[in-house]
Amino acid sequence: MTRFPHVFRLLRHAVLALSLLSLPAAAAPFAAYVMDARTGQPIYRQNADTRLHPASLTKMMTLYMAFSAIERGQVRLDSRFTISSKAANEPPSKLGLRAGQQIELRYLLRAAAIKSANDAATALGEGLAGSEEAFTQQMTQMARALGMNNTQFRNAHGLTREGHFSTAHDMSILGRHLFYDFPQYYNLFSRRSADAGIAQVAATNRRFLDDYAGADGIKTGYTRAAGFNLTASAQRGNKRLIATVFGGTSTAQRNQVMAELLDNSFPRIPDRVREVKPQRPRMLVQATTRRAQVAPSTAATQPEPQRMVLQASPPPTVRPAAAATIATAAAPRVDLTEALRLAGATAPAPVAPGVALASSNRPRARPGSAVAPEAIEEAIATAVASDSAPAASASLAAPVLAASSRPTPSPRRSASTAAVAPAPAVVAEAEATPAPQPQAAAGSLVLDSSNKPKPRSETVILAAMGEGDLGNPEALEVVRRPTDSGRSFGVSLGLYTSQAEADRLLLGLALQDGNLFGAASRQVANTNRGFEPRFGNLSKGHAELACERMRSRSKPCTVLGN
Repeated sequence: MTRFPHVFRLLRHAVLALSLLSLPAAAAPFAAYVMDARTGQPIYRQNADTRLHPASLTKMMTLYMAFSAIERGQVRLDSRFTISSKAANEPPSKLGLRAGQQIELRYLLRAAAIKSANDAATALGEGLAGSEEAFTQQMTQMARALGMNNTQFRNAHGLTREGHFSTAHDMSILGRHLFYDFPQYYNLFSRRSADAGIAQVAATNRRFLDDYAGADGIKTGYTRAAGFNLTASAQRGNKRLIATVFGGTSTAQRNQVMAELLDNSFPRIPDRVREVKPQRPRMLVQATTRRAQVAPSTAATQPEPQRMVLQASPPPTVRPAAAATIATAAAPRVDLTEALRLAGATAPAPVAPGVALASSNRPRARPGSAVAPEAIEEAIATAVASDSAPAASASLAAPVLAASSRPTPSPRRSASTAAVAPAPAVVAEAEATPAPQPQAAAGSLVLDSSNKPKPRSETVILAAMGEGDLGNPEALEVVRRPTDSGRSFGVSLGLYTSQAEADRLLLGLALQDGNLFGAASRQVANTNRGFEPRFGNLSKGHAELACERMRSRSKPCTVLGN
């Protein structure tokens, strides 16, 4: 009888244990989101904006930041990262990195994307930003730039931490940007295995990639708090979907839910639609551009003390008449022709004293005038013959000529008339057909006009700008460059078996890097070894930058130029 209570207690404990095992585990909250990748339009959503633990889906942003750094030229695929003790001590899943070890960036990318290695993700963040804290701040800033408004990062690998959260909607946005912003790296997410430098790694997403037709990525994630997460991309014909599932209860259940969501969503979207690519954030498109430095020559840097170029010179000043004073502004100018005409008709007209007569052409006779040309010649000759004031002269022009000083000789006349300056007159307008101008006899006084002053040269040569004269100035070096100066370089992009393949490469790079290759010339050289695609008409700095970008993508590139 004493053995029955003991047996009863054993049976009771066994039943309790079985009942506990049969109880379901506490499941993480479930969320799902499906979008048309071509337009970004939602197809299905369930708790899509609920903030949940993203687990290793965080590494999608870590990889996005690494791809962006490569695009900017900050790092290259062969850049070597030093592993810190913090990165080496991260919990599994991990690649097995050791503190102090150096490894190329390409292997860290493969380990983080394919194996979902936590130590590789931490090494990426520390190598790109200096510390994981600084890197997570950049990750959150990038999330805001991409439109992920309900996402915040606290580490680079996705292990559960307070304040580290995202949503199914935001992770689908990030998956779409990975597909469109970095198509050259997107095939990394469809690999089943890869060489990670120190080990061969297998993909955590290989089951879904193998089971679902058209699936080509992207990333899995699991923690106890998050459950089984997956962001997937699949294509059927012209259609492409991107979907995210949070809170799966197992890998198989998560993959089954994802397959059902995709199967139900493909028939709901049109076969052909206008593709609307997502806009890349500003910090992503800022590229580092190197400018070729040209050493300045001596002539270009030293000042020119002996030469001064004037933009405009002032008009020449009016020459004063010899032995005559300039009349005041208020004094009226006397019209000699009108005075002579009035003198021939009536009495001489009074002339204002102190008037200087300007030089002008000989006046033509007014048609029908009462004064004959011979009378005018006689009046002028009589006035000039007198050295003193012609008060008693019988000339009709005496009152006019008496008010002016003796004119200076014309510089263009012969010696016979050099001592006499031409008398000024104003040409009257012809009222009818002008009469022919009479020819002057030999030895007679002829009124001449002076030439217009020659325009001053825009370049004024000064004898010296400093102390003393510079008799023999140093010769200046004149440097001339053609309009395309500095753009005589190019790049060679390797050898290809067909010209069509080489043409496609040149066209694709021109479309992808329009800022770099937009003005470059494209040609395919047919050599004995194959078809060689080339870009020409580049500066030296642009050619070197182009080759750096190509080498970062493991593509051959050689700078061509003199």
